Amino acid sequence: MTAPWNVSLPTALKVGGEEWSIRTDYRVALDCCLALTDPELDNYNRVLEVLECLYIDELPPEHWQEAINQAFWYLRGGEEEPKRKGPQLVSWTQDFQYIAAPISKIVGQDIRGMDTLHWWTFLAAYMGIGDCLFAQIVRIRDMKARGKKLDKADRDFYRRNKEIIDIKKPLTDAEEELLKEWV
Repeated sequence: MTAPWNVSLPTALKVGGEEWSIRTDYRVALDCCLALTDPELDNYNRVLEVLECLYIDELPPEHWQEAINQAFWYLRGGEEEPKRKGPQLVSWTQDFQYIAAPISKIVGQDIRGMDTLHWWTFLAAYMGIGDCLFAQIVRIRDMKARGKKLDKADRDFYRRNKEIIDIKKPLTDAEEELLKEWV
């Protein structure tokens, strides 16, 4: 077993016995996460989107299953097994503006202006987010998802920030077109 402090940041994944270079910037990983939850895509096209986003070179179809397994391992930050699924507490698109500030503080510069930031470095900084607006948002979401009663201060915070706390369900293109007809 390799000690966790001796593991370097991956720039390639082993698929079909070969090393395949990947795009390591956090923005690419977030694009992969968006593709995996895109209501417009079926599972097959979600997988294709992730493979196209993450891998620099096109993989042969016979290696797609192994490649997507490796991609999930990479997106989980090297965790072998996914963590137990619970309620959705984070929306990368909706929350990014609240996530970027504390991560930038940890990294020491605005991550949005960086040419590249490795996904695992981004994840490490994300795990180190302390008390901030984003942490409060997630805490309230978690309490609501578990049916916990909010105290007076939390109820007031929720009432004043409902728009940023409630996760908005993305609309499909067809639903957006229908809404446009009504407006």
